[in-house]
Amino acid sequence: MLWYVLQTRTGEEEKLTGLIHKMIPKELYGECFVIYQEQLWRRQQQNVVHVRRAFPGYVFITSKEPEALFFCLKKVPAMAKLMADDESFFLALEKEEAEFLKKIMDKDHIIGLSYLLTDGKGKILQVSGPLKACILQVIKYQYGKRHVLVRMKLLGKEKTVLLGIVLKEDICQELRYGKVEAGIFVPDRYRARGNVWRGIC
Repeated sequence: MLWYVLQTRTGEEEKLTGLIHKMIPKELYGECFVIYQEQLWRRQQQNVVHVRRAFPGYVFITSKEPEALFFCLKKVPAMAKLMADDESFFLALEKEEAEFLKKIMDKDHIIGLSYLLTDGKGKILQVSGPLKACILQVIKYQYGKRHVLVRMKLLGKEKTVLLGIVLKEDICQELRYGKVEAGIFVPDRYRARGNVWRGIC
């Protein structure tokens, strides 16, 4: 399966995904999804996991029949309203770009939190989670905000993506799920506010 990006307006990603699942013949594509990311927010001595779109405006789709898929998408009037212009609506990902995304997200298309152990002076002693696959691509560490900025290539251009991290002082605390963007399309564990994710201690 080859990977493609459908570009749409920010906030319309899940709507476009739902229309494709409903109206496009299944034999024309493999998966159609939005990639989400977990971020850790610290508020009043509490850790809250928020789930956001990792790439606003992008819907990912895999297909062995891209030409047939493209023309089928164009024929659906409701879908045409959600499309960006013709030249940038349906774009192919390079194999290396798709492989990178597969490495950092899980089966639910979510880039989870990564664990970082440091020596207290900024030197990294241990890494686990999605960040392990791209530690050499980190361009900025923001420990206080619990995220790092990673440089990656997407659609042939350099982009930065923010990956959420958990530090040693967080792992024995309870992490609660808070705001979820467009929660109807993400896994059940996010649907009920106040769900608890426990650390690894």
